[in-house]
Amino acid sequence: MAKIVPFKAVRPTRDKVSLVTSRSYDEYSPAELASQLDFNPFSFLHVLNPAYVNTQKIGLEKRFKLVAQKYNDFKDEFFLVKEERPVFFIYEIQTKNHHFTGIIAGTSIEDYQNNIIKRHEDTLQYRVELFKDYLHQTRFNTEPVLMTYPDDADLARWIDQKKQLPSLYEFSTTKREKHILWKIDQPDEMTWLEQKFASIKNLYIADGHHRSASAELLYQEDKDSGNENLNFFMSFLIAESNVKIYEYNRIIRDLNHHTKEEFLAKLSEIFKIKNKEQELWKPSKKFEFGMYLDGEFYSLKLKDTQNFTTVLESLDAQILYEKVLHPILGITDLRNDERIDYIPGKQSIINMKEIIDEGEFEVGFTLFPTDIAEIKELADHNLIMPPKSTYIDPKFRSGLVVYEI
Repeated sequence: MAKIVPFKAVRPTRDKVSLVTSRSYDEYSPAELASQLDFNPFSFLHVLNPAYVNTQKIGLEKRFKLVAQKYNDFKDEFFLVKEERPVFFIYEIQTKNHHFTGIIAGTSIEDYQNNIIKRHEDTLQYRVELFKDYLHQTRFNTEPVLMTYPDDADLARWIDQKKQLPSLYEFSTTKREKHILWKIDQPDEMTWLEQKFASIKNLYIADGHHRSASAELLYQEDKDSGNENLNFFMSFLIAESNVKIYEYNRIIRDLNHHTKEEFLAKLSEIFKIKNKEQELWKPSKKFEFGMYLDGEFYSLKLKDTQNFTTVLESLDAQILYEKVLHPILGITDLRNDERIDYIPGKQSIINMKEIIDEGEFEVGFTLFPTDIAEIKELADHNLIMPPKSTYIDPKFRSGLVVYEI
């Protein structure tokens, strides 16, 4: 059964929270990043990239030490404060179209090792080791692993009751999102929450496979140190019906020496093809794919949907790879082949059209999003999704809550 624990979180002071917290570092364009670093001295981006002007001139070990130093500077200047005792948090993100609410807690390395915490994505060992080294040098993490738990009526009611209480923070961002944080620090409430999760059989990683693997690797290397914080890693736990899963669409640079006519002929052996011309068409159900080629949109509907023996084989991203990307377009390595790139499905299809019209890419495919049931079935059978199969919201604010190691 799942084990969660409260922890002594570090967080911004109430008056500076909207200035300190930031989007994930890699979500900023170079111009946005420079603007934040030049004009906002409180931004947590200063911690994440303390030597941004000289990033290419210093080694990783020195860079990580500078991160740790800048983090401690933020604490020394009281931009960040530490809880006096372990607590949980309830965190809500309100966007134009969705409200996401979950619990911030420590989750167990032992549960991760014993497959109580289940995963559905593969990891790259170099990225796992890189982030492990980062954690070892900086001794903190501010990006929780996003996990889902089965919908639970009692837990939902409890969260709704806690949300009626005064919040710790409530602030808006330039992306027109509203963020609200409540602290759960009463012993009886924390005990109830721990016991509630102890009745849950499994948690499922939605986003953060590399972060959880890095935490486990750091635990393996440093477990004899006696540091109990290594036994857990920070997670944002959210009901499975409350996550929003988007597809990742694919764009490919060329047709692998096929003419347009040859390519369409090969596709017609697998799909029922309909030319949608200038209609911005996207698939509306499983086994449908959209395509943009030579200035026109197409619908592709899989002819044979019966001969699948596993959930992985029936996954749309896997079908596209097995039927088109690999045998026809010659793409074998979905992670590293420079001929393919990915666009999150939350972006407009017009964005894909514009990229292809510019001429660097020749064809694009849109997919229908995977649902949470498929993700759970994959994880339950220890199956791994193809790279870039899902883009999952919500996204956590860096610097909002920090877990120290």
